[in-house]
Amino acid sequence: MKLFLNQIGITSIAILLATATCNNTISESDGTETESTSIATAADVIAASATDTTVITKDDTVTMVTTMGTIKLRLYKETPKHQANFVKLCKSGFYNNVLFHRVINQFMIQSGDPESKAAVPGQMYGTGGPGYTIPAEFNSNFRHKRGALAAARQGDQVNPMKESSGSQFYICHGSPFQLDNDYTIFGETIEGIEVVDKIATTQCDGNDRPLKDIKIISTSVASDKAVVTPAKTENKKDTAKTSKGKTTNSKTSKSKSSK
Repeated sequence: MKLFLNQIGITSIAILLATATCNNTISESDGTETESTSIATAADVIAASATDTTVITKDDTVTMVTTMGTIKLRLYKETPKHQANFVKLCKSGFYNNVLFHRVINQFMIQSGDPESKAAVPGQMYGTGGPGYTIPAEFNSNFRHKRGALAAARQGDQVNPMKESSGSQFYICHGSPFQLDNDYTIFGETIEGIEVVDKIATTQCDGNDRPLKDIKIISTSVASDKAVVTPAKTENKKDTAKTSKGKTTNSKTSKSKSSK
């Protein structure tokens, strides 16, 4: 599955921001996607990213250690589905040893394909993921500025709702504003933009894969959440306080299973 983007400047190039997974198959006859029913839904993953008594109220911060340095990212609370999903994957170690498999100077650096952990020399990556997509969360206040964090996705022909990949993402090196409100921006670089520069300017092969592998070593999350405390109740007979009251979050029904 290919996503076509325009690089800054006159030349139009095809950028692979693919979102198929090893559990997905693509029919060559009609381009439709089929998938095993055993794959976790996006709702499952997003719901599992927070405890029953926790709600996201502020931006999360992700520290991403790479083989070329450390990048610190702020995740926007205004894109809660993408925020929760990215936090879940980062906390689970999903991105550990994943390559930056596609790099274009003055445009973007892309990662998030779990199949790239194999790091087979010369192999073209960009078709892996967790097996689900995330509904688009466009926000006109967020732009594809330098350092912006956004989600890769399939092209409009097979993805008219512009749903995001469950795991593949890119960080803007240039400012491709033509992509605004077409791809979900869910964060920005707050430290380590010089690391983005180093990755973006590394020497690559004909498929835009760096000649020397650049990996994500680890990710950690600093969460700023507010705990929802259930109201205390009293027994009229003995005024004993209850200890097991909890609030629960229901799973969203609009997340699509096919990042």
